[in-house]
Amino acid sequence: MRNITRNLLYGSLTATLFLASCRKETTPVTGKYAFEYSGDFARYWFTVETKLIKETPGFFPPQAARALGYAGLTLHEAIVHGMYTGNGQSLAGQINDLKVADMPQPKENVAYNWAIVANSAMAAILRNLFEIKITPENTKLIEDTERLNLERFRKEVNSGDILQSVEYGVAIAKAIYAYSKTDKGHQSYLDPFQSPFTPETGADKWIPTGAVTTPLSPKWGVNRPFLSKNLDESLVPAMIPYSLDTTSDFWKEAKAVSVQSKQNSVEQIEIAKFWSDDPVKTFTPAGHSFNILTQLLEEEQSRLDKCAVAYAKLGLAENDAFIACWRTKYKHNLLRPITYIRRHIDPNFTSLIGTPPFPAYTSGHASESAAASRVFTSLFGANGAYPFTDRSQMALGFKTRSFTTFDQMAQECADSRLYGGIHYPQDNKSGLICGKKIGDNVNTSVSWSKYVQ
Repeated sequence: MRNITRNLLYGSLTATLFLASCRKETTPVTGKYAFEYSGDFARYWFTVETKLIKETPGFFPPQAARALGYAGLTLHEAIVHGMYTGNGQSLAGQINDLKVADMPQPKENVAYNWAIVANSAMAAILRNLFEIKITPENTKLIEDTERLNLERFRKEVNSGDILQSVEYGVAIAKAIYAYSKTDKGHQSYLDPFQSPFTPETGADKWIPTGAVTTPLSPKWGVNRPFLSKNLDESLVPAMIPYSLDTTSDFWKEAKAVSVQSKQNSVEQIEIAKFWSDDPVKTFTPAGHSFNILTQLLEEEQSRLDKCAVAYAKLGLAENDAFIACWRTKYKHNLLRPITYIRRHIDPNFTSLIGTPPFPAYTSGHASESAAASRVFTSLFGANGAYPFTDRSQMALGFKTRSFTTFDQMAQECADSRLYGGIHYPQDNKSGLICGKKIGDNVNTSVSWSKYVQ
C-alpha cells in the first residue's frame, strides 16, 4: 500500500511539474530536481553519524542532538535550491540567526548534481562536527563514503559540473558550521560536563547518585535554539511541589517509582532496557529517533527531497527539545527518585537501570521522543495511525518493538524511565507535553518545502 501511494504521489508530482514547465512557471535552478535522486545515500550518511556519536568521546545526549541538528540542517540547505522553483524553502531567514546573506547561492548555468552537492556537504559537516575526537577508522569511513558516492553519481555529470557541485556542497557545510559556532555549544564534546559548576544545595536538590559526581552540561539551557518559541517556559507544566508529607502529591510520585520497580513485568523490564540508549554504548536517545526516521524513510523509499526535509525537521526538534529540557532541569535541580526513596521510603531501593548524572525534572527521553513523534506524524501519519516496527536495537540483542502510532512510541519511551526507576511520573508526563509542543512548533512555525515524497 505504501509503495502504491508513493507511486501515485510520484506520478502526480511529475505531471504537476510538466504542466508547470509548459506554463514556464517552474524550472529547476539547474540540472535535475532533487526529487529525481534516490534518498538512499542521504539515509546512509545519518547511519554514519549515529555511529560517530556512539564512538566519539564526549557525545552525550545534548551534544548528540546538537550534532544531528546541524547535519540535518546542512542536508536541507544543500539541496533546497534543487527543488522546483517556488517550492524550495530555505531555512535561512526562518530560524534564529541564520541569515540569507550568509548562505552560498547556486551559480547560474551550472548543471548541479544535487546528490553530489548533498554528499559533499554531509562529508564536510561531519568532519567539522567530530574532527577533534574522531577515530582514524571513522575518519576513513567518512572519506570512503564520500568517495564511493561520488563515483556513483559522477557518471551522469560532466567534469566541470562535478567540481562545481562538490564546491557548492562544501561551501554550504562551511556556512552551517560557521553558524553553529555561535550557539554556545561549539565543540561542547571537549568539555561535556562544563566544569567548574557548583550545584544548588537543599533538601529537594539534585545530588550525585553514582560514580560520576559532576552534573552533565549544566549550562546547556542557555544555548541558542533554532526556534526561540521552543524555549518559552509556558511549554513546561508546573512541577509538583516538593514535600515529605505522606499524603502529598510529591510523596505519591516517589512512592509510585518505588512500587513500580518492585512490580515490573518481564515486558516492562525489556522496555526499560530497550529505550535506555546510554551514551558510548548506543547512539543516545536522539540517535535512536534518527535511526527510526531512517527506517521509515527507507521503507517509504523516500526521495532525496523528502529525506532532506525529514532530517532537518527532526534535527531542529531534537536540538531544541534537549535545550528546553536541560534548561528546565537546571532551573529546578530536582533530586532523583533514588535519593528521595532511600531517604524517606525504602533505604534499600535500587533502580533497574543506572541513574544519569543530572537533575530529574523533566525527562529528556520523554521530551525528545515526543518531539520526534510530532515530526514523524507530520511526515508519515497525518491521520494519526501509522503502524511501524522499530529495529534500532537488534544489534544489541533486543527484539524489535512495534507500534500503531507515533504517540504510542513516545509514550512507551517515556514510561521506560519509570520502569527503570530513574524518573518520577511527572518528569515523563511534563516532558511529553513540552516535547509535543516543540515538535508542533517545528512543523508549523517554519515554511517547509511542499510536495516532497
